[in-house]
Amino acid sequence: MGFFSALNHEWNFFLPALALALLVPTLARVVWRQELKGRSWRRQVQWTAVANAAVLVLGLVLTGQDGAVATYAGLVLASAGVVWWTGWQ
Repeated sequence: MGFFSALNHEWNFFLPALALALLVPTLARVVWRQELKGRSWRRQVQWTAVANAAVLVLGLVLTGQDGAVATYAGLVLASAGVVWWTGWQ
């Protein structure tokens, strides 16, 4: 496997984490506009991306495969938890 092929695999591995890191804080701001008014969207996205990446790596280590349903459930829970933690602490 060449360098660009490996880079493509890594990008595709972390893409769900990055997508949810952008999507969940954005949708939370649509639903709870007034409550999240004073909170930083960028901070929520950054912390969510870090937590989601950790969940993906942990899911890969524990299940031995990429794309396990339990890992994706963990992504959803981690995203919601981080948005709650950074938004209403």
